[in-house]
Amino acid sequence: MRRVILTVVALTTTLYAQAKSPVDPPYKQVATSTNASYWQQRADYKMDIAMDVEKFQFTGTQQIKYTNNSPNSLDRVFYHLYFNAFQPGSEMDMRLQTIPDPDRRMVNNLGTKENPKYQSRIAELSDNEIGYLKVSSLTKNGKNLQYSEEGTTLVVPLDTPIKPGETVTFDMEFSGQVPVQIRRSGRNNKDGVALSMTQWYPKMAEYDFEGWHADPYIAREFHGVWGDYDVSITIDKDYILGGTGVLQNANEIGYGYQDEGVKIKRHRGKTLTWNFKAHNVHDFAWAADPEYIHDRMETPEGVTLHFLYKGNDKVVENWKKLQEPTAQLLTFFSKNIGPYPWEQYSVIQGGDGGMEYAMCTLITGGENYGSLFGTTAHELAHAWFQQLLATNESAHPWMDEGFTTFISTLAENQISGDNEPNPFKNSYRSYQYIVESGKEQPLSTHADRYAYNAAYSVAAYSKGSIFLSQLGYVIGQEKLMETLRKYYDEFKYTHPTPNDFIRVAEKVSGTNLNWYLTDWTKTTNTIDYAIEEVTTKDQNTTVKLKRIGLMPMPIDVMVFYQDGTMEYFYIPLQMMYGEKSNPFQVKRNVLQDWVWGNPDYSFEIEKPKSSIKAVVIDPSNLMADVDRSNNTVQFD
Repeated sequence: MRRVILTVVALTTTLYAQAKSPVDPPYKQVATSTNASYWQQRADYKMDIAMDVEKFQFTGTQQIKYTNNSPNSLDRVFYHLYFNAFQPGSEMDMRLQTIPDPDRRMVNNLGTKENPKYQSRIAELSDNEIGYLKVSSLTKNGKNLQYSEEGTTLVVPLDTPIKPGETVTFDMEFSGQVPVQIRRSGRNNKDGVALSMTQWYPKMAEYDFEGWHADPYIAREFHGVWGDYDVSITIDKDYILGGTGVLQNANEIGYGYQDEGVKIKRHRGKTLTWNFKAHNVHDFAWAADPEYIHDRMETPEGVTLHFLYKGNDKVVENWKKLQEPTAQLLTFFSKNIGPYPWEQYSVIQGGDGGMEYAMCTLITGGENYGSLFGTTAHELAHAWFQQLLATNESAHPWMDEGFTTFISTLAENQISGDNEPNPFKNSYRSYQYIVESGKEQPLSTHADRYAYNAAYSVAAYSKGSIFLSQLGYVIGQEKLMETLRKYYDEFKYTHPTPNDFIRVAEKVSGTNLNWYLTDWTKTTNTIDYAIEEVTTKDQNTTVKLKRIGLMPMPIDVMVFYQDGTMEYFYIPLQMMYGEKSNPFQVKRNVLQDWVWGNPDYSFEIEKPKSSIKAVVIDPSNLMADVDRSNNTVQFD
């Protein structure tokens, strides 16, 4: 019986990987078709940085040309000062000390595994180990501004408001200290990488239709303003850099960036200045180490891939092995979401775990190839959902992490050759765990407001991924993949919201889907359908079903007969006002709509019960039914 069901699962899920579109024309910035009044701010950066690699301190100047495209006059602006989180007494430190399940990368366990006693690593930092960003001067159009530092936020009242349509210039002088590596950013991480420079500069906060997003840096991820970056970094000449942007002076720097055949003349001084430029990004990150190996390769799409990693014998072979699959990943994502628009992407050993940034990712380790490949797949997929679509991760982390998990799971399954019939099973298993734990909170919860880190992780990654895989069950996998491509095409460079995505899915599928968005993201309602009874009368069989959970769904029922044949019964959900195409290669019977108000439903099969081997609700296992024990009735 299990083998038969798995065959049906395979018929369903393999459609995901097969649904590929031709590569679209080169990207262009577009306004959304669903919101004619759409607007977006812009911040173009020019920064010059001088890094002291002995003290792990730096000084810098920054100029931002800021354009107010909103309909509102702005009487103040906000900057993020992320490094200030890495200080004893910060909000990030306090959160580590009070949340029941702190991020174990950020704490020391002074107890045992069974009875842990967690100590915040931030709380133990000394003055020369903390991180900080300090602003020493700030002007707008040449006039000095007053400002106040409030934790990880710089609050800046303006001398005169920035009017709608106006562009102003902010000039700043600042200094910083790179913290001992705790989370994402820092120096001398566990892999021995000297500098992981992420969230490292004063960054203008985003202002959009919801107002200012000046969230304190407590634990979660980021939301930024698109713009062009021109960044010059002066550093000890032995250090090799990689990160956001395209190196403008490659033939002066060398280290594998130079054009083929160019011989590099080393400067006699102690430092080199690296100049990177990036177009239409909302962040800038880099890493540096004197022992980096730098490899590069060209993809069929004309994108240059850079790989920077330590020359550790335990990891070199795996970092070499990673390179061709990374090119395959870029091709997969470009075909199934939309074309990657930038000239380069860098995979860099640094930071902790893996974390995505504009045109690059920082990843630790490499001793385990499977982990290295899986992390790269996930972080590269973020280039689309976080860097190009860029939903607000404080408000909707599931739209980035979940969508990324979905598409990277598909890519890994195909490129690695695993060809699992249901590659999403781990996400469903994690979701089941959090439901049974009683710790689940709605996906609409602010990322910093989850009571447990585990609840955030399952919500953002697993339940967010199921939002898509289950939507494929609702509207059909081919329509889902078409929705993803249309979503990218309409909303790249625009910070879309959940409503934007579901409207695209409705247009593509021709169905109403607001109920799906509401129940799955704004509540913790669960899905639970059951087969109550199967009875025969006058050579016909009646199947009685019941909706036990509060969340409605259309229902697939597969009947397996004793003679080895199958018959598919599809029960549309009335509030969808539409149907999906047949996902199975068997006969389909479309039944009367099931209305949510009635928890009971029955239908007839024109065969006696004696001819039936089993009746199964959702043989694909793509519906997140929380109790599958009542989904199958099997007969001897």
